[in-house]
Amino acid sequence: MPVLIDTVAWVRTEGGRILCARPRGKDIFYIPGGKREGAETDLETLVREIKEELTVLLDPETVTHVGTYEAEVPGLPGGAVVRMACYAAEYQGDLAPSSEIEEMAWFSYSDRDRVPPVDQLLFDDLRACGNLM
Repeated sequence: MPVLIDTVAWVRTEGGRILCARPRGKDIFYIPGGKREGAETDLETLVREIKEELTVLLDPETVTHVGTYEAEVPGLPGGAVVRMACYAAEYQGDLAPSSEIEEMAWFSYSDRDRVPPVDQLLFDDLRACGNLM
């Protein structure tokens, strides 16, 4: 049975673009978010990860589920699968990369090949509903 990597992600779109982040030491961008610690809920994980990565505080009252996606992780042995539960939310503060994040960028659909397969599924859905140019 393949290993399941359980993650949550923050979907922030503005002007037909989606916010993506590139962790230090990596050359691929990801939808901001990460893995749960212990018995954290999706919401707790999301709020903690986004504060750690982008230095903003998500407003828990505005969190809405966008979709959950699964895809194989390229380059990992044993066919590891990542599950990414995606949520939109309003935030307070100024978006800024933390010490974990090398760079953040606003991607359009044409940047789809710069993110992992699971993120590409989200890009496809956002494009289909008109939220990604």
